[in-house]
Amino acid sequence: MFPKFDFLIVGAGFSGLVLAERIINVTGKTCLVVEKRDHIGGNSMDEYDEHGVLIHKYGPHYFRSNSQEVIEYLSQFTEWRPVEYKVRSHTRDKYWKFPVNLETFEQYLGRESTTEEFEQWLEDNKVPIENPKNSEEVIISQVGWELYELFFKGYTLKQWKRHPRDLDASVCGRIPIRTNRDGRYLREEFQALPKAGYQTLFKNIVKACGDKLKIMLKTDYREILDTIEYDTMFYTGPVDAYFDFCYGDLPYRSLTFEHEHFDADQLKAREPISGKVGFYQPEMQVNYPNDHDYTRIVEVKHATGQACTNSTIVKEYPADYVRGEEAYYPVPNDESKEIYRKYKALADAEPNVHFVGRLAIYKYLNMDQCILMALRAFERTVKKTEQSCNEPVEA
Repeated sequence: MFPKFDFLIVGAGFSGLVLAERIINVTGKTCLVVEKRDHIGGNSMDEYDEHGVLIHKYGPHYFRSNSQEVIEYLSQFTEWRPVEYKVRSHTRDKYWKFPVNLETFEQYLGRESTTEEFEQWLEDNKVPIENPKNSEEVIISQVGWELYELFFKGYTLKQWKRHPRDLDASVCGRIPIRTNRDGRYLREEFQALPKAGYQTLFKNIVKACGDKLKIMLKTDYREILDTIEYDTMFYTGPVDAYFDFCYGDLPYRSLTFEHEHFDADQLKAREPISGKVGFYQPEMQVNYPNDHDYTRIVEVKHATGQACTNSTIVKEYPADYVRGEEAYYPVPNDESKEIYRKYKALADAEPNVHFVGRLAIYKYLNMDQCILMALRAFERTVKKTEQSCNEPVEA
């Protein structure tokens, strides 16, 4: 029998570790974090591969945020390396600037252009749809059919195994369309990576918790419930799994990864293609919307700034989700929303259990959104309770 813990936290990703750190360092209470994998950090973990190249094991994690609260919180545990994430889209045997911006339009025309000309072209080609209801409509209402076919339709079909018209408008609506020369992939003002890597960040969070935190890796929390005592649970795993899939499986898309390593001589031969010394491709991420089975190739060395003459690329293949494997992307459509609605009703009624994080609320969340959700969950459920218990009783 383990000692009694004040809190049981299921999952050692961003959500779980932030909750543990806040609980311990604000209230002084104890936490047990249980994680089924053999590492902390969830899908955000990074590691050095066998060739000494720093990679993101579960696909690229581009940290960005407009939340000063989140940035200041994480800055307690890491320094930052500023990054402007750049992406290309490879189709018609060409590396196109992406997301769509004025330079993309110039590539399309084969000559220089202006914002005014591009805006007029968009006005002439877009489909007038006042309230787009799906991902196809949200794109054609901005750029028309030709650019939709060139950059969006094929990628979405591969990634989601569904036609864009069968997906919520939010799926493709996340991708900006610009008429200036801003080639950044993301909109947020703060774009950076932890200077020493994500795993160092996570280890610093754990270190800050001291001996009031116990972490159990390679452990299914259900297997130890009869051996521990705790008052409150924070659950960051799949909500349908918590309730034994009583309403069926929530649909996800999964991923598989294929790693390829290139030494200095091989990269030298790639310079006419990459345009850069020591790199395989011209930017960190290249999308393949219409060719090949993979959706993108990521060479995260562009962002980490690692000083090495070799490099590792990762080809990312969409895959059907199988229960028990890694769930990456919730499928946003009417059917999945209805299934989740039923699970949420159960979750809201569950005593002494709080559901936090992307899997627990069945929603695609950026890292900063997960962190902010964890901070708010702490304030709403733990800090508020502590304060109310310490308030003086009026006579």
